[in-house]
Amino acid sequence: MPPCTRSRIINGFAILLLASSCASPAFAQTEDLTGGEYDPIKLFERGQAAHAKGDLTQAVAFYEEAIKLRPEFPEAECQRGIALVSLDRLPEAEKSFRRAMELRKEWSLPYTWLGSLLARSGREVQAEPLLRRALELGAKDYVTLYGLSTIRLRAGEKKEALALARRATEDAGAPALAWAWRGAIERDTGDEAAAIASLDRALEIEPNNFSALKERAELRAKAGNYDGAIEDWKAALAAKPDNKDVLLKLEKTYELAGRPEEARRIAEMLGPVEVPSGSQTGVQVSGTPEEIEAANSADPAKARPALEKLVANNPRNARLLARLGEVTRTTDPQKSLEYYRRANEIDPRNPDYAAGYGAALVQARRFAEAVEILRRVVMVAPSNHAAHANLATALYELKRYAEALPELEWLTTANPPDPAMIYYFIGSAHDHLGEYQEALPAYERFLAGADAARNKREIETVQIRLPKLRDQIKRGKGVKRKPQ
Repeated sequence: MPPCTRSRIINGFAILLLASSCASPAFAQTEDLTGGEYDPIKLFERGQAAHAKGDLTQAVAFYEEAIKLRPEFPEAECQRGIALVSLDRLPEAEKSFRRAMELRKEWSLPYTWLGSLLARSGREVQAEPLLRRALELGAKDYVTLYGLSTIRLRAGEKKEALALARRATEDAGAPALAWAWRGAIERDTGDEAAAIASLDRALEIEPNNFSALKERAELRAKAGNYDGAIEDWKAALAAKPDNKDVLLKLEKTYELAGRPEEARRIAEMLGPVEVPSGSQTGVQVSGTPEEIEAANSADPAKARPALEKLVANNPRNARLLARLGEVTRTTDPQKSLEYYRRANEIDPRNPDYAAGYGAALVQARRFAEAVEILRRVVMVAPSNHAAHANLATALYELKRYAEALPELEWLTTANPPDPAMIYYFIGSAHDHLGEYQEALPAYERFLAGADAARNKREIETVQIRLPKLRDQIKRGKGVKRKPQ
């Protein structure tokens, strides 16, 4: 079978259908296409040959002719589905994979492809059992493991997601993207040394792998290796020269490295700046290099007036609005909410803008609205720490403790700045639910890590509560937490 690249499966299925089928009679079409060949096996092989050459429309036609001659031909159905995926004809591809599964129930490949297709379409509830079934049937390929890993990560199951990602790299021929994904999860779970090793491996296989370069640059910058981070950002730019996010990160890294001239040069390259990819407008920023430099200042007092002037001249630039929302978040919460709302309306598919809008809603105590926004964010950006933290806050404030707990527990694995307080809220949520046996260890972990000055009020609250809580547990009070 023709080799299948990960980019076809995961990253957009870039080959598009360029020609529609003609309306000539079926018999004449068969004769023209096949040259008088009516052996389904030979037609299938010709389809594979066309598939391997990248002639996907021709490959589909050969597979379909083979299926006409042999209606129960699971291999042809599956290969037809794979080609249709690459042509972005997804409903037809789904039918082909389902037909292949019907004809050959113990074959893992159509389960893998259908699961990946459904996951890509946002139908993860349906995708997960298919991918798990593929593993039961012996699938060991990175496509199956990657697909299931992404689903589990979005569900907040980082441990399982990481285990699956590591299995995906066990094969000596594992591609760079499998190693890059593994490194991304290792970074997300706080194992930065392992993440660097995985990303190094990805870049040994594919030196220009964009995902691996971005991840490693972030880790290097965090560790203070600014020269290494700059090297990676430059390599990422070489792979995608117009990526504004990378340019911004490179500019900030130059600033951190004490290289203001290089940072200023990047700022000039960013003006005029296009609205981020996926937005609904092609408006550009018009502004002087001085205004753009001031807008990027870490000093809110300097950044705000420059941003307000730029927004006045560029009212449909989502990135400027989101930046202004960030700058005014603590000093003018109502303005911040309005700026984030406008950014999210202009570019609703950008999870950072939605996360900022959700955070502003939480600050305005509009918790129910925040939950609706933030749930969507964590579905599409499962590693967005701010979204999880604000979602946990909103749910807790709404007294939806059972729903808040998974978000709080996710935060404990994400290197929170104040882990003790996370355990305080976990203990409190369990306590409110009457889950006393679960509340006690959470409260104890809070006390073990709490800061005597900063957490004084919460410490006193817990110390007052603990004697009665222990007595309730001793007397068998409370309810046992239902399994998740």
